[in-house]
Amino acid sequence: MISRISHRGPDESGIFLAPEIGLGHVRLSIIDLATGQQPMHSSDRNLWIVFNGEIFNYKELREELILKGYQFCTSSDTEVLLTLYQHYGEECLKKLNGQFAFAIWDNHKQELFIARDRIGIRPLFYYCKDGCFVFASEIKSILEYPGYSPEINTHGLSQLFTFWTNLTPSTSFKNILELPPGHYLKYRGGQFQIYSYWSLKFRQDGVTRSFYSTLEEFGSLLEDAVNIRLRADVPVAAYLSGGLDSSATTAIIKKIVPNQLQTFSIGFSDLEYDETPFQQEVSNYLKTQHKTFSCNSSDISSIFPTVIWHTEIPLTRTAPAPMFLLAKKVRENKIKVVITGEGADEMLAGYDIFKETLIRQFWSKQPQSNFRPFLLKKLYPYIPQISNMNTQMLRFVFGYKLEQTHHPCYSHLLRWHNAGSIQRFLNNKTSGINNGYDPEEEFMQKLPSNFNTYSNLEKAQWIESTIFLSGYLLSSQGDRMAMANSVEGRYPFLDYRVMEFCATLPDQFKMNGLNEKYILKQLMKNRLPESILKRPKQAYRAPIVSTFITHPPEYLAELLDERTIKQADLFETGKVNTLFNRAKEGKPISEIDAMAITGIISTQLFYKLFFENDSNFKPALKRLSPKIYKQSYISVK
Repeated sequence: MISRISHRGPDESGIFLAPEIGLGHVRLSIIDLATGQQPMHSSDRNLWIVFNGEIFNYKELREELILKGYQFCTSSDTEVLLTLYQHYGEECLKKLNGQFAFAIWDNHKQELFIARDRIGIRPLFYYCKDGCFVFASEIKSILEYPGYSPEINTHGLSQLFTFWTNLTPSTSFKNILELPPGHYLKYRGGQFQIYSYWSLKFRQDGVTRSFYSTLEEFGSLLEDAVNIRLRADVPVAAYLSGGLDSSATTAIIKKIVPNQLQTFSIGFSDLEYDETPFQQEVSNYLKTQHKTFSCNSSDISSIFPTVIWHTEIPLTRTAPAPMFLLAKKVRENKIKVVITGEGADEMLAGYDIFKETLIRQFWSKQPQSNFRPFLLKKLYPYIPQISNMNTQMLRFVFGYKLEQTHHPCYSHLLRWHNAGSIQRFLNNKTSGINNGYDPEEEFMQKLPSNFNTYSNLEKAQWIESTIFLSGYLLSSQGDRMAMANSVEGRYPFLDYRVMEFCATLPDQFKMNGLNEKYILKQLMKNRLPESILKRPKQAYRAPIVSTFITHPPEYLAELLDERTIKQADLFETGKVNTLFNRAKEGKPISEIDAMAITGIISTQLFYKLFFENDSNFKPALKRLSPKIYKQSYISVK
């Protein structure tokens, strides 16, 4: 099981074995390189911990515990976490500022406690059957358990082809579940219970705020969030995408640590997707030691099977592949830790979907207008298919349920509808549409009880941060691509203090008219080039048609072979052939069809990797030699 995730921790490995428990760990050593080995035990050897992640405020917590009489044998955050739990129990979670998934075994109580960070930066999955509880950071570890036979969760596919990800706790594997972000689990005597300890609440507090005092408080919080994420006993670098968010975090790092900072970025040979000039401009302005790498469609297609192996879920976008390639280059430059800008778009209303919602609401008041739809073209100047549309096409593409502005999920209905159309390629047995399952209906049941008191923008932000942030962005593009290359990403905008602060800001501090991330832009005035502050939002994308159609990879013929499709028994062969033949003939392919192409290919790869164990796709197992700790039952006083 630990050998399957050796990429997450190539530096050391260990196993703790007792009559009722086995804990395994692979370590990526970042803090306390000499004495932070795991599994780690308490001084009385009653508590044992395995921990994936970082506790950024561990120094302050350590001082607090020393004042309470505790002594420490290491300088690691792991020992601080274990001691904190020893003192406070589950209440320790409210004191943690970090990104984590951890498990603590109490030998005296014969109880297992597992917990996950507030927003789900670190993954944690489990399987429970017949009195046996199995958990891991990645599903591929659970698949090594001989008591589990993998089955595809067809409802999970319906969710994926609607939301781009699964709805927590569901996964793409039947009976394997995800511990939701901000939750902990207790397992004892063959039974377990799950508890929530934190949730993000978007609700303006009603207090009249001065923008400038709010700006000052925001700047102070964000700077501290960056500062504590610089804590490491190895060099810390930064990703630099050329957008506002990563540029802002890089500028703050330079203020805190004026010495030479290494920054890394990825560009594209296809200029439609490339942001290299902006990346270089920021690097020159901030005087960072910058390394940029370029990838093309062939690079993306060749690495795509490896990407699916690490995401453990089919994808509707190729965007994770360049992130894998970037992390690979970072690791080759002997860097283990990078600070990135993820989370700012969710917390400060940066995505186009927020502006798109405002424009659609404005359009809905005069649905027959020929002029209002044209505002949508201004959002997507980087997508030629949209920027060249006439009024009729804009109505067709963006007019779905235009006048249903009362719907609590109005902001996302169009996106879900577009992605949901991919389900038409599934066969009758698999498609949620045909077996009566509605993923949107399931999601509606997850809305908080006071959701209707949220503003329209807050509703959209809650949906985005609940589904997309943890389920896709932090997983498929974040943790999985970085840790696949033994690199840890750190996210200052996802410091829980910053998130809670931003969630209560007045809408106009985040979205001023159609000016997104307004408060962040004001904070960065005179600290970043004016061109970066004023450049239109450009969503991070990667090519699809050129990746799989123009220059098809060798493995594509096998994946789309009629026999292979029938063997997986997920898609309708005729519909798949029609789509790919149309693409090969050079006929126009919409963004939705491009997503379908990615979805079909990635799902077929997913089946080959995890259900057929095809050696042509599945990586060989790298055997480890972990240190073994054993313990029989002991009396603990």
